Amino acid sequence: MITLQDQLQRTISLPQAPTRIVCLVPSLTAWLHSLGLEEEVVGITKFCVHPQSWFRSKTRIGGTKDVHVEQVQALQPQLIIASKEENVQQQVELLYNVAQVYVSDVHDMPSALEALAHIGLLTGRHEQAALLLQQVVTGFRLLPAVKEPVPAAYLIWQQPYMTAGGDTFIHAMLRRCGLHNVFGEQQRYPQTTLAQLRDSGCRLVLLSTEPYPFKQQHVQALQAELPGVQVQLADGEMFSWYGSTMLQAPDYFRRCRQQWAVK
Repeated sequence: MITLQDQLQRTISLPQAPTRIVCLVPSLTAWLHSLGLEEEVVGITKFCVHPQSWFRSKTRIGGTKDVHVEQVQALQPQLIIASKEENVQQQVELLYNVAQVYVSDVHDMPSALEALAHIGLLTGRHEQAALLLQQVVTGFRLLPAVKEPVPAAYLIWQQPYMTAGGDTFIHAMLRRCGLHNVFGEQQRYPQTTLAQLRDSGCRLVLLSTEPYPFKQQHVQALQAELPGVQVQLADGEMFSWYGSTMLQAPDYFRRCRQQWAVK
């Protein structure tokens, strides 16, 4: 018997490691792949784009916000993996009647590591997960400290502009990158304006490649509005995906520090 509490403090009990898993969280789908659960994962969302082989071959059960509950039920999963932030509460609650549902609630590095370890335990891949997580911890520990964090704003959306507050995983990754989140005193994903960006004291504005697909044309347009501020694209997966991506994030942050003059 495998028993633990998920990050909503709900008890999850499985008689043994599941052989049929549905994952509603893109970053955790990639984590399941890293744990070698090729045969066990039977359903993912249309936003679970990594690995590409799974995106092409696994059953897609809707999006993160519009899960097709009946389709999930038809797959007869023994374990469903969901996220408090990324999935809709009412839909997740319907899935409680389908299978055991593990719900993550990640807002910083410790909670990310906990969720990933939980999933390793639930899926019978505890040793593999522990090895990968040690690599994650080591990678971030070897990232040099920054003497003067650069004041920065991280935008995830436009029309309206939305940024990341201090209780988000993005905020935690900005700190690891050597940046000071100028909206860190706010919570969740507050709306902001050009005027507020100008008044925020930020020296760097990052346009995330997801969830809104910011591109170079958006950088150029915003740079024209904020001539005294450096505007750059940021890989949204590196700043907001917890899981296997965290293995690559320290090296990405090193490159960003050089490009963005973070010392």
